[in-house]
Amino acid sequence: MSGEPIIELRAVTVPSRREGGRISTEDVNWTVREKEFWVVGGPQGSGKSDLMFLLAGLNRPASGAYTLFGQDMTQHFGDEFLPCRLRVGMVFDDARLLNQLTIAENVALPARYHNDLHADEAETWAGALLKATGLGEFAGQTPGTLARNWRRRVALARALAVRPEVLILENPLRGLDARHAAWWIDFVPQLWRGHELLRGKAMTMILSTDEFQPWRAAGAQFATLELDSRKFVLAGEHAPEDEWSLPQAADEEGT
Repeated sequence: MSGEPIIELRAVTVPSRREGGRISTEDVNWTVREKEFWVVGGPQGSGKSDLMFLLAGLNRPASGAYTLFGQDMTQHFGDEFLPCRLRVGMVFDDARLLNQLTIAENVALPARYHNDLHADEAETWAGALLKATGLGEFAGQTPGTLARNWRRRVALARALAVRPEVLILENPLRGLDARHAAWWIDFVPQLWRGHELLRGKAMTMILSTDEFQPWRAAGAQFATLELDSRKFVLAGEHAPEDEWSLPQAADEEGT
């Protein structure tokens, strides 16, 4: 199912986004090809989020070679690379929604701004995205009125609004209750294989996780970030054991 290289990392050093001068992961050599599905796991503090941000073109490596759709992302990091980065959708752990806008407006905004859709076109497209993600009843509410379970789905709908070729998910199951986690475990592989929402087009999928177990049957390939050695280790189609993981708590905000 895989095809041309989408992301290529050669001897890449991944810096910490929050601690200047600290290195999260060293000597990453990895090729992500078109239509592949990757799950990256590791203990807390191993640098999963730092790697996801770098893959999405939101941060640059401290050293090494990094290409995204054939573009060298190590030497230049300006607006001229925006078209390349817009081919990648990112779903943040904390959703990062605009609280002054309604849920529908949050989802429609990227399509209006980046795809130059008219207001009615963007509204129709946002409505379809909200329906597919089970958010239709919340369209007129603002993010602050929703629990984390639902806000993260809004972030997914917003990321899909520009019809990205690659979708990167920052730990999508973290903090979710069992019902909402099950929804993600079912919906993400549908997107990867080609959801009718996106005209059946298969996507390249990369996500980080605190434990591999929920994704073992998803058809993904696996990699591990090692905390002590700061190494990135490819595991292929067989997920390693979750030796570092702890039971995840349900979302305290409720459903």
